[in-house]
Amino acid sequence: MAVSAQGVTDVRDAPHVPGNVLASIGALLLGMLLAALDQTIVSTALPTIVSDLGGLEHLSWVVTAYLLASTAATPLWGKLGDQYGRKRLFQAAIVIFLVGSALCGMAQGMGQLIAFRALQGLGGGGLMVLSMAIVGDIVPPRDRGRYQGLFGAVFGTTSVLGPLLGGLFTEQLSWRWVFYVNLPVGVVALAVIAGALHIPRRFARHTIDYLGTFLIASVATCLVLVASLGGTTWAWGSAETVGLVVLGAALGVAFVLVERRAAEPVLPPKLFRIRTFTLSAVISFIVGFAMFGAMTYLPTFLQVVHGVTPTMSGVHMLPMVVGMLLSSTLSGQTVSRTGRWKVFPVAGTAVTAIGLLLLHRLDETSSTAEMSSCFLVFGLGLGLVMQVLVLIVQNAVSYENLGVATSGATFFRSIGASFGVAVFGTVFAGRLEDRLTGAFRGVAGVSVDALKSDPRGIAALPASLRPAALHAFAQSISDVFLYAAPVALLGFVLACFLKEDTLRGSVTAPDVTETLASNPVERSSYDEVCRALSVLGTREGRRQIYREITERSGYDLLPAASRLLLRIKKHGTVEPGLLAERSSLPLAVVIAAVRQVEERRLAEREGLDLVLTEQGREVAERLALTREESLAALLGDWWGPGRPTDLTQLVRELTGELCGSDREQPQNGAPTGSR
Repeated sequence: MAVSAQGVTDVRDAPHVPGNVLASIGALLLGMLLAALDQTIVSTALPTIVSDLGGLEHLSWVVTAYLLASTAATPLWGKLGDQYGRKRLFQAAIVIFLVGSALCGMAQGMGQLIAFRALQGLGGGGLMVLSMAIVGDIVPPRDRGRYQGLFGAVFGTTSVLGPLLGGLFTEQLSWRWVFYVNLPVGVVALAVIAGALHIPRRFARHTIDYLGTFLIASVATCLVLVASLGGTTWAWGSAETVGLVVLGAALGVAFVLVERRAAEPVLPPKLFRIRTFTLSAVISFIVGFAMFGAMTYLPTFLQVVHGVTPTMSGVHMLPMVVGMLLSSTLSGQTVSRTGRWKVFPVAGTAVTAIGLLLLHRLDETSSTAEMSSCFLVFGLGLGLVMQVLVLIVQNAVSYENLGVATSGATFFRSIGASFGVAVFGTVFAGRLEDRLTGAFRGVAGVSVDALKSDPRGIAALPASLRPAALHAFAQSISDVFLYAAPVALLGFVLACFLKEDTLRGSVTAPDVTETLASNPVERSSYDEVCRALSVLGTREGRRQIYREITERSGYDLLPAASRLLLRIKKHGTVEPGLLAERSSLPLAVVIAAVRQVEERRLAEREGLDLVLTEQGREVAERLALTREESLAALLGDWWGPGRPTDLTQLVRELTGELCGSDREQPQNGAPTGSR
């Protein structure tokens, strides 16, 4: 703990965390690593997978199957974890994920791979939601923001490393190792969780909306099937295409009717009466559409058209990922500091549209510098809008809808990602067939179907024919970005209609897992507020929290003296020597604080310990109340007369933890429990 020249303390000392908790956090991070890595590591391996298994027209389904399954499963994993306990469910999610990974690695055809990716997605949805939820079971509210930040860091790291590792495994070993690499990591996570993770048994009864979950997943599947198969495998006017459209519409109507009557709907219809939520949901859909569509086909462009290795295609994509991380982080921090947010979705959708138009200009002659610049612009645009969309949705809804609105915003991004990948795939396959047919019509010995199924066939063409084939692939992929640009422009128009409401003090930039993850992060309203207040509390602590609450309470005390009084209030007694030993507070500062509270008769000696006097008890009560009021003020209109009891409990818990650290008490007490 640092001490300024004025004697003001700056609380930076990390809490003492038991070894088994640290081991459990490590295992949870491994679980998150598995799910996060699998969303990015596959992209650079896709061209090689297609060359090996065939089925270029179905390439998009390798990504889409995972996205749809993980998106549909997320709310179920969250509520089942509340109801039946999270440890066993988390272990089950790991097992499902590992089985899916092993089967993906052994797939002998594109149909098998797509089916096994869906199984993998079911487990991946559980890994994502349960790893975040278990943090709330084993870490006190004060420190959840810090640990959830670790999960964000893991996800951000995998976003960068995923394409690189995917290329490295594909090039040096086999594309199958993109999936096999999950097995040793998952086994370690299972072993650590079995031995170290001990979660308090707190069950919450839920009426799980199985029917609503099934219906919305079915609607999404119908839409994606129409987008991916219509115009290619089936004609647009065919009975299959029309039948899927009709079925999707009927299931959509059924979903609305079911959700109106559901006790705990997976997506409450009343949210769509809030204009900000509705606009944000549509913009989230568009962001997912553009982001994952591009991330799926850019490696194909790099490897097929420019002939780079799978590893180098991952390197070439780094500017896009770095741009996303950079602008996402900066926009979130700026909004949290200034409270102004509308400029970011407006600018982000505009820059994304510009990025797509720049990507459309790329061809087989584009230089590395030109491609990197285009990738960077596109990534910056996505990052500007992703972070803020979750934040403004949280700000627009009531407390009771906070959790479901947060997951709802990311849910629509996931559906957009599935739909975008499918649409991009349809456009690419259709344009490629037309261009290859036009380029090689009447040319003997060239099979268009063979080139579509295995792009490696380009290398076997005569030198005079290769440029035409490369140009066909380049133009087909770049056309995809041109078709996506109007969708991004629609997002720009919708963003202009967003109403910039004042941010609540408790609404802060969400962690990276909520802005880069493809599948929603399902947390309760309580968990969302807990995350936000713990982040604010930690940040405020670093900014000399004790001086602030002392001044607000109207006392002329050293910040260290206020800290001392609050610890005595919490623990009954405090031994000054032990306080100096167990914290990073220098002994001289402790002595000055002790002298002040004794001189002002706020505390007195009982042997080596200090105890509060009647006057000291009043001062400590006032200091604690001030801290509670400052936290409550951050909740804004959520802290009204009819506020939920869990909010009151959370504020009191955080007040106790931020005003007195358990590791500084004389006895070995257990850490304050979490909800």
